[in-house]
Amino acid sequence: MGRVSQAQAQENRQRVVATASRMFREKGTAVSVADLMKAAGLTHGGFYKQFDSKEDLVDEAIAHAFSEPGTHSAVAPEDHAEGHEAARRTLIGNYLSVWHRDHAGDGCPVSGFAADLGREPEQAARARDVYVNGVRNRAALLAGGDDDGMAQLCTMVGALVLARATTGDPISEELLQAARTALSESSTVPSEARQQTD
Repeated sequence: MGRVSQAQAQENRQRVVATASRMFREKGTAVSVADLMKAAGLTHGGFYKQFDSKEDLVDEAIAHAFSEPGTHSAVAPEDHAEGHEAARRTLIGNYLSVWHRDHAGDGCPVSGFAADLGREPEQAARARDVYVNGVRNRAALLAGGDDDGMAQLCTMVGALVLARATTGDPISEELLQAARTALSESSTVPSEARQQTD
């Protein structure tokens, strides 16, 4: 069998990173290299031609997850026809949806990698900058007025994690709805502006 071209090797590497990004968010970083390579349609032996270690792949998979657009991302407020509050509500609705709960592999990396990074301090240290920047950027999409968006993000991520843990029981959708309601009742419109419209 002939050698793989440089272009094919790069394409294979990108496929492994994209597959890992989805699988790690869905099943955790404990997924074996063999299962990962099988899912990518490549041989187990090819892994070490592409990556020095699984930890390197985890780092790349996290970076990939934060760089790809998805339903967990909001339209930038300046690009949303109805402004920041409409963009924020769209993000909340998409994030706290049954679809997002059921599609962790295509979902937000903040919730998708939180548990693994919390359990694996060495990996967390390696991935910290990418993950922290991702958290800050997600919170900034929710921010407005004096609100930095952090508490809103915490509510969303917490509700999503709990909803995934209880899938199959009615409480799962109740958790999503409770968070949507709480966040829709809190607005990023400055308090003075709200008082003027009351």
